[in-house]
Amino acid sequence: MGRALLPVALEAAGRAAELLRDGRPGELGVAATKSSAVDVVTEMDLASEKLIRDFLGERRPDDGFVGEEGAETPGTSGVRWIVDPLDGTVNYLYGLPSWAVSIAAEADGETLVGVVAAPVREETCHAVLGGGAYRGELRLRCRPAPPLERALIGTGFGYVRERRIGQAAVLRALVPDVRDIRRGGSAAIDLCDVAAGRLDAYYERGLNPWDYAAGELIAREAGALTGGRPGAPLSGELAVAAPPGLFEPLRDRLEELGAWHDRHPAG
Repeated sequence: MGRALLPVALEAAGRAAELLRDGRPGELGVAATKSSAVDVVTEMDLASEKLIRDFLGERRPDDGFVGEEGAETPGTSGVRWIVDPLDGTVNYLYGLPSWAVSIAAEADGETLVGVVAAPVREETCHAVLGGGAYRGELRLRCRPAPPLERALIGTGFGYVRERRIGQAAVLRALVPDVRDIRRGGSAAIDLCDVAAGRLDAYYERGLNPWDYAAGELIAREAGALTGGRPGAPLSGELAVAAPPGLFEPLRDRLEELGAWHDRHPAG
């Protein structure tokens, strides 16, 4: 089923990415706020989600849909689309290139297809369950695992003050243990960068399903392991993606540091 859904996902993501890239106004208006004044919602988020929802409604009218900006329908086919119409909103607002459209489709709780389109980077990554991960025609494979102390780690931060306090404490304790930290501003792109070997690993607390659904599949199909706390799947509590051999020590170190807590003096 994933291969049948892939062309639909690619076209929907491509159309939305083109709208966002070519339709970006010189001065973006703020339609609302999300969790705080830092986390803005532009009119382009809403336009992108409407475009994707309308397109999928025409092509796959019986499917379910959940989008970051609040649109949700249950559907009757057993397939549900999970959509972030603009991942990296603040980057987009400031004219930075690391933003993307993220579209995934799942059935029976399993992600079947994922597409992440980053038009300013001129890249679209995609994966079908069991079929590998690709950037265009290029097969993606994550890097072989380095020791933790030589790992380049991507992460992100929430918008609520209490969560950022905890994340800052974890980061301060983790930095001496690794090669360096990168904060790109788009979870979907960070997961694709793990798949492409541009990051050795990635972790973050507080993600929503639309943030990671497509990117997680792409990372896994490129050879990465993904998960949360020991024995738990990747979730909003904690998301970790890394190749075997690095995944385990990074996850264990994050467990020691209490990376799943919002406000926690990491040690």
